Amino acid sequence: MTDHPSGLHIGSHDLPVSAELSRFMAADWAASPLPDTARVPAHSVTPARRARLSALFPGERLVVPAGELKVRSNDCDHRFRPHSAYAWLTGLTGEDQVGHVLVLEPAGPSGHEAVLHLRPRSPRAGGNEEFYRDRRYGEFWVGRRPDLAEAERLTGIRCAHLDTLGAPPARDASTDPELARALSELRLVKDAWEVDQLQRAVDHTTAGFEDVVRALPRALAHPRGERWIEGVFGLRARAEGNGTGYDTIAASGAHACVLHWIRNDGRLNGDDLLLLDAGVETDTLYTADITRTLPLSGRFSPVQRQVYELVLAAQDAGMAALRPGASFRDFHRAGMRVIAEGLAEWGVLKDARGDLHRRYTLCSSGHMLGLDVHDCARARADAYLDGVLEEGQVLTVEPGLYLQPDDETLPVELRGIGVRIEDDLVITSDGARLMSAALPRTVAGIEEWMGTLLEG
Repeated sequence: MTDHPSGLHIGSHDLPVSAELSRFMAADWAASPLPDTARVPAHSVTPARRARLSALFPGERLVVPAGELKVRSNDCDHRFRPHSAYAWLTGLTGEDQVGHVLVLEPAGPSGHEAVLHLRPRSPRAGGNEEFYRDRRYGEFWVGRRPDLAEAERLTGIRCAHLDTLGAPPARDASTDPELARALSELRLVKDAWEVDQLQRAVDHTTAGFEDVVRALPRALAHPRGERWIEGVFGLRARAEGNGTGYDTIAASGAHACVLHWIRNDGRLNGDDLLLLDAGVETDTLYTADITRTLPLSGRFSPVQRQVYELVLAAQDAGMAALRPGASFRDFHRAGMRVIAEGLAEWGVLKDARGDLHRRYTLCSSGHMLGLDVHDCARARADAYLDGVLEEGQVLTVEPGLYLQPDDETLPVELRGIGVRIEDDLVITSDGARLMSAALPRTVAGIEEWMGTLLEG
């Protein structure tokens, strides 16, 4: 794709347009306005978010870009997802937000006026050919955009053409660490609307896990059964939401010992476990993040059960540590005490003291969850990792054991087993609510659940 002198993004193999065709394309189009009642789903909650950001930077011009397209291959771009901070402040989440910019312009001694600079719908008269010739932005190629008035009704934000965006001194969220930090920290505590969106993501993800179990017979028969699993879950994610919130991990056998296994090119063996780490992202861009480790035969072997129940006990201990005022790291410490003690009881470790258990578990046991799967990552340590939990925060608890197939410190029967159990929880006034409770976690619960789905 190349930039035409007119500013259009024209494919290298496009046919020339005659003057007669240009005149013909410009005429006889019926009006097709968006409904006057159309609003972004977050319309009622974004003004308060912008006000909170404004209060942190009085008198400063703040710029929050949606982001730009990135080429995937030659003239094909990656599917676009707007930056999470932009989506949080505007409620706009679609692929048509490419290049758009929210600006908070100083207004008065302490406030700001929000102005959304965007690329409005192209007129179909007056010689403008973008709507049918531009492969990147043309309506006939990628779909309709709102005009300025429609965008203002959708968002409640004053809108201006992207071409009017000036470049006076400003803090830019894509380059300014302090602004990026503030935006992360503002999102640490979720409002009720956000918790509802996350619950929807969790519920759709639960349905996706059920789809996977029902699909296991066909996946077991396929030479790339892990890819079959990935595809089944991806269908649910696209049908119910924007897609997956992150690349699905469908790891069978020893692949489950690779923490971020996303190749998903392995065959499934009925004697192995399947570690499935997956989440549906809603159309409003909030994602779930759930992991279940399932016996592909439908029943855990004794050694698989041994490993699984230690990880489950660690997760139970971690969940029990969640409450407002607790240190964020408390739930990880609680889970790791259980893991270390269990490894010592097995004789893998000489004792539970120290950090040698990390050879077998490696990473932290959870993270904040929201618009990003690893949400609010730019927040300062004292506000997040070294901070305390608050009511309204949503996070995962996900201890795991990754017993590498070539680890000679392990008994042979334990080698090549990977188990992670991950759930999503919201901090409440007196503890935490398990948002993903609809998916069973216990050995007996999983075996019964799988049996029912496979029989159906």
